[in-house]
Amino acid sequence: MRLLPKSLFGRLTLVLITGLGATVLLSAGVHMHDRGRVLYAAIHGDVIERTVDAVQLLNALAPAERRRLVPLLNSAQARVGLADVPLAVPPADAASAGAELVRRQLREQLGADVGLRVALVGYVMTTPMPGQALPETGEQASATHAMARRFIVQVQLHDGGWVWFERRIPQELFHWPLQLLLMLVILLAGVTALSLLAVRWIVRPLDRLREAADALGRDIHRPPLEETGPLEVVETARAFNTMQRRISRFVEDRARILAAVSHDLKTPLTRIRLRADLLEDEVLGAKIRRDLDDMQRMVDATLDFMRGTESREETRPLDLMALLESLCDDAAEAGQQVVLRGRVVTPYHGRPLALKRCIGNLLDNALRYGGSAEVSVRDSDKGVTLSVADQGPGIPEGAMGKVFEPFFRLEASRARRSGGTGLGLGIARNIARAHGGDLVLKHRPGGGLIAELRLPR
Repeated sequence: MRLLPKSLFGRLTLVLITGLGATVLLSAGVHMHDRGRVLYAAIHGDVIERTVDAVQLLNALAPAERRRLVPLLNSAQARVGLADVPLAVPPADAASAGAELVRRQLREQLGADVGLRVALVGYVMTTPMPGQALPETGEQASATHAMARRFIVQVQLHDGGWVWFERRIPQELFHWPLQLLLMLVILLAGVTALSLLAVRWIVRPLDRLREAADALGRDIHRPPLEETGPLEVVETARAFNTMQRRISRFVEDRARILAAVSHDLKTPLTRIRLRADLLEDEVLGAKIRRDLDDMQRMVDATLDFMRGTESREETRPLDLMALLESLCDDAAEAGQQVVLRGRVVTPYHGRPLALKRCIGNLLDNALRYGGSAEVSVRDSDKGVTLSVADQGPGIPEGAMGKVFEPFFRLEASRARRSGGTGLGLGIARNIARAHGGDLVLKHRPGGGLIAELRLPR
């Protein structure tokens, strides 16, 4: 998916934060639900207890004493009043389960024959509705909390009068408490920070392994990885070091074989050259010597290509601009047309002899098949990009990737006068990749070819 982070660190962090956030929110929701049930149960019990006590007290008093006592029963959360007839109340809302519970429990304590009305409404009464009697105290109900839920309980006394109770249920009791939100934020922030540290701790060995693999491509003899950390990390580092040792032994064995082959081939070639010099037929001897020269160039080029990136040459800072100017000056002194543009400002860390051969091969190809070469260089903090452009016949699209294969030559370049062996570009690309870069070929607008050498810093 496009929205997923590309790095392993980003994906693990996303999974952990998403899981933690969902868990915290779900736990908070369950907590608030249980808290609401406990609060409702407590309020129900308070309403029932106060109502039963007040009804029993008022039934025991004369009407005049009731009117003097009722104001004393009022509080910030509850109001009590007397009426001759039941008061009309605003329509009850959908939350009727609480009213039914209070009605059932009041019936159990007051008796089934007592007049009783219970409602759970969402608005307080501001004035009596038409047909209602005002409380004998002369006080009217005030709208103190317009949106608060209320229990309105009306009970008929033994003498036929009615007493009504209004118990407000502040909704702020069921809001998310600030302290709870603060605790959740602190918990989520703390767990997230620890998760990030844990993920970074887990991913760090992978970063070291990536850096080691990248360095292995540059130097097969680099120091081995440290085999420390968790068991999985130790086993991975051990496997990587084992692979490095095997590759190193393979490269060393191949180098020894190549050295032996090079030595063994030179001996018969030298003998054949001596015998060709002893021939009485000068024309035949000259042909044999030309064939021997071709064989010698092919053998040398093949051995160089098979050596690949294996080189004992040390990597060190070098003046790449001076190297380019030297190669271009040598070509100009030989009568070739070479133009150099751009500059390399800071030293480049590389292998001087290998880079000289790589750039030399690109220049030779451009001059051999294009007659001239335009060299441009761009320097940046990320690396150096060197382009060698010619005005030759170019390369067909289907052969762009094949020209790097050993001994592959285009039909136009197979003439003996070209002197090519089909290994120059392959050797140049091997050297570029040994420096962590690459060599790519592009068509030049207007005809010709551009060889672009990319060398990262």
